[in-house]
Amino acid sequence: QVQLVESGGGLVQAGGSLRLSCAASGRTYAMGWLRQAPGKEREFVAAINWSGSTTGYADSVKGRFTISRDNAKNTVTLQMNSLKPEDTAVYYCAAGNTYFSGSNSNKYDYWGQGTQVTVSS
Repeated sequence: QVQLVESGGGLVQAGGSLRLSCAASGRTYAMGWLRQAPGKEREFVAAINWSGSTTGYADSVKGRFTISRDNAKNTVTLQMNSLKPEDTAVYYCAAGNTYFSGSNSNKYDYWGQGTQVTVSS
């Protein structure tokens, strides 16, 4: 069983930046970030494979967000730049026992508790 703990959320003005981190209690393979805004379904944000050689992004964040990982520290990071009010959501870190889980939430086996990101206009 892998436990995931997110940090780095908060309140930021539109155009600003935030850096989310996720610490895993053990070795992980596929990693990803997903988010859920009030009244909306959970949606994919970004994903990365074990080695970091493969990444994927939702069209809505492409060019603004960057996912990376440090396997020595069992952490994955989401750098979010040029934030928009529509990025406001609870962001969840997830881990899957696969090579690359991508946008398929069913391929993630472990989930963090979430961290709130609020972008004001």
